[in-house]
Amino acid sequence: MNVQLGDFFLRCAVALLCILTAACSTLPDVSNLSASVLQVGATGNRQENAASRLGNLAAMEAAATGSPLVKGNQVTLLFDGPETLTAMIAAIKQAKSTINFETYIFDQDQLGLQFADLLMEKQRSGVQVNIIYDSVGSIGTSTEFFDRMRAAGIRLVEFNPVNPLKRFGRWQLNRRDHRKILVVDGRIGFTGGVNISAAYANSSLFRAGRRASANAIGWRDTHVQIEGPAVASLQLLFMQTWGTQYAEDMPDLNYFPKLAEAGNETVHVLSSQPDSDYSLYKAYILAIQQARKSIHITTPYFAPDRQLVGALVAAAKRGVDVTLIMPGVSDVGLMYHAGQSFYTQLLSAGVRIYQLQIAVLHAKTAVIDGSWSTVGSANMDIRSFLHNYEANVIVIDEQFGRQMEKAFLEDIRGSEQITLAQWRQRPFSDHIKEWAARSLGYWL
Repeated sequence: MNVQLGDFFLRCAVALLCILTAACSTLPDVSNLSASVLQVGATGNRQENAASRLGNLAAMEAAATGSPLVKGNQVTLLFDGPETLTAMIAAIKQAKSTINFETYIFDQDQLGLQFADLLMEKQRSGVQVNIIYDSVGSIGTSTEFFDRMRAAGIRLVEFNPVNPLKRFGRWQLNRRDHRKILVVDGRIGFTGGVNISAAYANSSLFRAGRRASANAIGWRDTHVQIEGPAVASLQLLFMQTWGTQYAEDMPDLNYFPKLAEAGNETVHVLSSQPDSDYSLYKAYILAIQQARKSIHITTPYFAPDRQLVGALVAAAKRGVDVTLIMPGVSDVGLMYHAGQSFYTQLLSAGVRIYQLQIAVLHAKTAVIDGSWSTVGSANMDIRSFLHNYEANVIVIDEQFGRQMEKAFLEDIRGSEQITLAQWRQRPFSDHIKEWAARSLGYWL
């Protein structure tokens, strides 16, 4: 059995264990979130100019999530894997004191070895490197790979080990750390959907009119780089996750330097984790409920609850341009069919659906009314909002929104539209696959 096939069966076995150990829970009722937020925290200003609408949405979001938005940041959109990896490597090379790195997948491939070597080099030069990697996401990576980094002085935490004997405390196999966070010197932060895997090493799409060969196309994903006061929020998320793992204390260093304003963008760093206040889910629902013109979402795994689907359908019916980019090629067959099980309902309501071709879609992004944008690790599925540790950055800024819209249009050019008439002609066997996948939606 080759390594890739063995890794596939190992991941499937762990996924089955997660299903068997999961306890059903539900997301909160947010059907009237907009009205309730207006009563407790927002201004209620109904002027129609763009500035006042952005201010209203920001106030409502802060009230709904219970956390403030942070002004004075510079946010750089990193379109795909190569842009992201290049920026992260450059920041790591410039590190002077600390590197905190959290990832779901840390593969032992050419890219993973490059990252490990660079991080060990920085550790030996006097920079403290702290790493959190998920036990399921990195299940195919050898223990020796991580032991080599430990021997160099790097502090590593394996998040919720698959093997319950590895760490004392409650065994929580169904709770996974899906975040991707890098914070260098407490001053520059990264987050999004990009893991450390060779799947991201090549360009994912057709930039500047160039269509790459199928063999040279990497996964389509998106990340952001942040400078300014919001970096402290990413740093805090990392340290809070470290604290949940019964690990040794991180070295006592200055992880929170004073941060000056670096730009004009207002940022909200939101997290999703088990037994939380569901702030990320609430922010998504609120933005969809408040949308006036457009909702443009890119998501690889679409298995939402009825409230999220209902919010999208309601937006389309009130005349909002609701457009979704979904995978035409997927690495998870069940999720692929689970997402398609919603197509009839969405298309019938006027939602436009496109499927990205050739590249495996992994980007989790949204831009609403051209001014509310989010990039992060959370998929539009129940697992992301209920069981995973996720991190998303929300940027409330029209200029950044234009960059997001430009990226969205690039993805549209690499996609094929699915029409309702076309969808109704699909084979009966697809109906069966969709029904079966939809039945397992809670556990996917």
